[in-house]
Amino acid sequence: MAISKEKKQEQVKQLAELFTTSKIAVTAKYTGLNVQDVQELRGLAREAGVVIKVVKNRLVKVALGSTDSYKDADTSSLGDQLLYAFSSEDETTPAQILAKFAKSHGSLQLVSGFSDGMALDTDAVTLLASLPSKEQLRGQMVSVIAAPLTQFLNVSSGTQRGMAQVLAQRAEAMS
Repeated sequence: MAISKEKKQEQVKQLAELFTTSKIAVTAKYTGLNVQDVQELRGLAREAGVVIKVVKNRLVKVALGSTDSYKDADTSSLGDQLLYAFSSEDETTPAQILAKFAKSHGSLQLVSGFSDGMALDTDAVTLLASLPSKEQLRGQMVSVIAAPLTQFLNVSSGTQRGMAQVLAQRAEAMS
């Protein structure tokens, strides 16, 4: 069933809004996935704050052309059956979710991405998928900052423990 012109215009408007508000959009070929697989992917993405859209590539090209930041972006990679993953919170999460899902579902392949007005190739998206998320980076930073303090506390408590043991042994020897 054909989509009406008004419905297409509404989809283009929604896509343009997603592209402008998202920090990144990642595309992936989903040929070979069944409906249950796509629903499972959408559930995983929703939990991580990522929006998955399956729309015609022509509508995406029109939406990209209607935004100021992506007007000149290379859209040559937008072919085949693609799904689009958008995130307004984290630059790595969409790529990570799609890459993780692709490991268990071989027919899903990362294709490209769009970020900061530029088109990203497959290698760049794959590299993004291998980076730690913001939360993981924050945890690593806290552990690096806390490590010297933890070591200092261990050393200082060790000195106190040693002193207590020496006094206890001295008290035993005197009695």
